[in-house]
Amino acid sequence: MAGSGKSVGATTWPVTLATVIVLIFLLLPTLIVIPVSFGSEKYLQFPPREWSIVWYKAFFADAEWLAAARLSIAVASLSTVLATLVAIPATLAFSRGRLVGQGVARSLILAPMILPHIVVAVGMYIAFSRWNLIGTLPGFVAAHAILTLPFLFLTLTAAISKLDPSLELAAASLGASRFSAFRHVTLPLLMPAIAGGMAFAFITSLDEATVSNFLSSSASKTLMKKMFEDIDFDVSPIVAAVSTLIIVGSLLLVAAAQLVRRLAVRAPRPAATLPAARTQAKAA
Repeated sequence: MAGSGKSVGATTWPVTLATVIVLIFLLLPTLIVIPVSFGSEKYLQFPPREWSIVWYKAFFADAEWLAAARLSIAVASLSTVLATLVAIPATLAFSRGRLVGQGVARSLILAPMILPHIVVAVGMYIAFSRWNLIGTLPGFVAAHAILTLPFLFLTLTAAISKLDPSLELAAASLGASRFSAFRHVTLPLLMPAIAGGMAFAFITSLDEATVSNFLSSSASKTLMKKMFEDIDFDVSPIVAAVSTLIIVGSLLLVAAAQLVRRLAVRAPRPAATLPAARTQAKAA
């Protein structure tokens, strides 16, 4: 047994070391942005010679930057809600029903995640330009909802596959309608997955650059579009400040989703008080 423990330890530490090295390699470029954003120089410099919040003040004082931020937050929020409203019934239909052409429909839903974004962007630009949606809020929301739908669909599909169908049957055996069973049984059990999927969808929408670049106009541009323009023509440290704000906001959003998941796990199960009905549904 001692030899076995020694062998396991000898195998584990190289894997742990390799994991730490990979994480440092992935996170270091992101973490460098944070101290750069607190510099006082008019160009990107690491490490900063003098600490300052001047570029954060410049961001909040710039009307163009704030307009881009407001548009991105509005697009991310609305597209996340829209994608969630589509993903929930779509996932239930695929998981609980038998649809004609189900494989083709599933491929179409996942296509925006599989195809290169430049291909999706060109197609959306051609279609949206004919519908006069370029540079409009509905155009951005529709495009970002299409891009974030696959992530929500996969997250909810994995969550529904772990649910016990007999819980819904138990509710039905007590006289609940299909919608009532979904609302009081299935939906509460899916809330952790919904919260996580919505957080991921919001971050994905906020970070989307390729499609937004094609759909933006001179008067209406997202935060990512504005950042790319600033890098091309100015290289202002405001970009580092905005990047830091996005990092902090994303971390807070993920933390909030984790909190919702933990609260949902600790909450009593909707059908936990109906063991007899559950047994009856299984027997039926």
